[in-house]
Amino acid sequence: MPLGTAESLKSEKQYIKVPFDIEDAKQLGRVLDRYKDLYYLEVMSGIVLVYIFLQTFAIPGSLFLSILSGFLYNFPTALTLVCFCSALGATLCYLLSQLVGRRLVKHYFPEKARVWSAQVDKHREDLLSYMLFLRMTPFLPNWFINLVAPVIGVPLWPFAFGTFLGVAPPSFIAIQAGKTLYKMTSSSDAFSWTSVTLLMVFSVVSIGPAIFKRYFKSKID
Repeated sequence: MPLGTAESLKSEKQYIKVPFDIEDAKQLGRVLDRYKDLYYLEVMSGIVLVYIFLQTFAIPGSLFLSILSGFLYNFPTALTLVCFCSALGATLCYLLSQLVGRRLVKHYFPEKARVWSAQVDKHREDLLSYMLFLRMTPFLPNWFINLVAPVIGVPLWPFAFGTFLGVAPPSFIAIQAGKTLYKMTSSSDAFSWTSVTLLMVFSVVSIGPAIFKRYFKSKID
């Protein structure tokens, strides 16, 4: 079907939506792939805005946009896009929670927030390493980190920079999976035992300096 005809636009319109499963991502990928060369900035701007919106308001779907980015763009472009959007969206969520989220957190997550606050206090001297570790591991959901961090006193700088760097390894896996988007049957196909092992290695490396610092400090004391 020729690009941009009335028939094609009508049939493709139904697929222009936020992807919430792998089939949505496939259909959206097919449509955007037809237009991205002619409307490069428009397509990329749309992905960026939607990605940031999802992150800002803690709405699921960003994983599928990461996979879609890997399908549409070369690896350096896709990784930069995903890390930038993740960091900016998380920062906006942080700032929004700082303004209006305190009551929400204390009402819905009082115990979880208290436990995490105690963990943060233990890592006050190594917050950047700790944020890197959290972003690379599944111990805490990203939306929970974004909402609760300002409430328990995590400074913006290690939060934002730790997010930008920390989401890179899991994003690497999602972007690589995007290269074989049409072969995927679910989002879990993006993660193999090899990729999970690599994430574990990266997470250990990220927290390693803090562990050694604490060890040598205890020896000196």
